[in-house]
Amino acid sequence: MPVQYTNRKGKTYWLHQGKTKTGKPKYFFSPKAEGDLVESVPDGYEIYENPNAQMFLIKELPKIITDAEKAVVEKQLKKTTSSRSYKIDVKGKVITIFESNENVGALEEILGSLMSRRPVPGTSVRDIIDQTASYAPIMRFTLQDENKRTFVAERYCFRGSIDDWIFIGEADLLAAVAGKFIPHLGQESFYELFF
Repeated sequence: MPVQYTNRKGKTYWLHQGKTKTGKPKYFFSPKAEGDLVESVPDGYEIYENPNAQMFLIKELPKIITDAEKAVVEKQLKKTTSSRSYKIDVKGKVITIFESNENVGALEEILGSLMSRRPVPGTSVRDIIDQTASYAPIMRFTLQDENKRTFVAERYCFRGSIDDWIFIGEADLLAAVAGKFIPHLGQESFYELFF
């Protein structure tokens, strides 16, 4: 049976195989269930879905960030009072927080009002928002010392002359760094963070 994957937006894609210009195999996901479909995920590869629900077949990488470290960031994010929505992406030594481009709080209010007048069975306001929201990287924590498990924090700078990551603090344990900087997400104080 061909490999298929349903992303967080509820769309199903099939894994296809093609060839590069040099004749090597390349893999991609397509919403079409026809063509050169792949029957199983090749050895040494895994399916990766980014925060914007795009899927890729990537080479398996060693796990550097622990589940406990990811949970520290998730726990801190649950405490935020921002009207935005957040997703976490872990790659290599980096935990990146993505922020919704839309004001999720305002969307929930508007859609909630509309759906109360015309309910859609089996669909919640949160489901609709999750299927339509797009996300951009806003803050990240990079593992600096694997033995001490210390991380440095960076935020994305939106000044036209910079538009890049800037450091916002010294290396420390993840709980301390996340606890210090995540509360600034969605706040004016976020733009005052720099090192």
